[in-house]
Amino acid sequence: MKNQKLSIFVAVLALLVVVVPSVGAVPRAHAQGSAGTVYIMTNDPTGNQIVVYSRSADGSLTWVANVATNGLGLNGLAGSVQSALALSSDGKWLFAVNAGSNSVSVFQVSKSGLVLTDTASSGGVRPVSVTVFGSWVYVLNNNTANAAGNIAGFSLSANGKLSPIAGSVQPLSGVATVAEIAFNPTGTILAVTEKSTNLIDTYTVNSQGVATGPTTTPSSGAEPFGFVFDSKGTLLVSEAPGSAASSYSVSSAGAVTTISGSIANGQLAACWLVATGNSRYAYTANAHNHTISSYTISPDGTLTLLKPVAADTGATDLDMAFTGNSHFLYVFVHGSNSIEGFSVNHDGSLELVTTVTGVPATADGLAAF
Repeated sequence: MKNQKLSIFVAVLALLVVVVPSVGAVPRAHAQGSAGTVYIMTNDPTGNQIVVYSRSADGSLTWVANVATNGLGLNGLAGSVQSALALSSDGKWLFAVNAGSNSVSVFQVSKSGLVLTDTASSGGVRPVSVTVFGSWVYVLNNNTANAAGNIAGFSLSANGKLSPIAGSVQPLSGVATVAEIAFNPTGTILAVTEKSTNLIDTYTVNSQGVATGPTTTPSSGAEPFGFVFDSKGTLLVSEAPGSAASSYSVSSAGAVTTISGSIANGQLAACWLVATGNSRYAYTANAHNHTISSYTISPDGTLTLLKPVAADTGATDLDMAFTGNSHFLYVFVHGSNSIEGFSVNHDGSLELVTTVTGVPATADGLAAF
């Protein structure tokens, strides 16, 4: 009997050791109990950093750490571009542009948090947007008074180092102020939005990751800004002055054809645009009246306005990011130095689930997983 009681006691003690967390443990980006992570970039001209938040299953966020990029931010970048941060599709690599030091930083997303693996020249000046497909990384460098903008490609090694892809540096249409660069779902097309020229640039990408182009197409509306390729390859673009969104088909040769032209949402300054992973809904952040508008996406890529005001952020809203499963949408609310998180319902409606404050006023770029 004594041996039986002793065995039971030892078993219970072992169970407690397994399930009881250690007191004072430091929270980690992928610690047990964390469903994912949200990242925002400080864009600080004195030293750029990535602010890391762990995401709980209910969408709430908890600050984890600030991690240096080994580069510099740039005053005035916030509110002018989309995708200054980019995650690989598997969430294992994070990329950040350092507009103030003409570089791009690479982080490995490990169980203990972000690990800086490289900071390399962006292949131009004032990089503002970055995109990744597999081991290919492309950076969009903006036009300045002394240098024309371009795109530049890199190959990512297994240990997180960037190597320039020979022949990948390509021009824009000319002197232009740009907003974003992104791959299509198959990695065969790159697109760039030129705000100042009202053009959409496309580049074909071969099997070695070398981009060729651009092919230029006039935007349906003025100042094409944020955009995304949905999972079917339809190009969805926001238009700031008309507070509208348009959709386009893109051929294998980079030819862009309008599907839905300038579907206005009745708001002000639709600058940022994202879409759910199932290609059913798209959302614009309307900076001048602090709202988010929702659209439905039909199987043929046609856009229809769903709700002019799907959410009210209460202050100037800028960049947006979906989690990998599109269950949560996070928005950088610049006017209140905060990030707001919304759950995404089956009918496309949004429900506020979390708000975190204390985000730096200089912040730019948002990514989630």
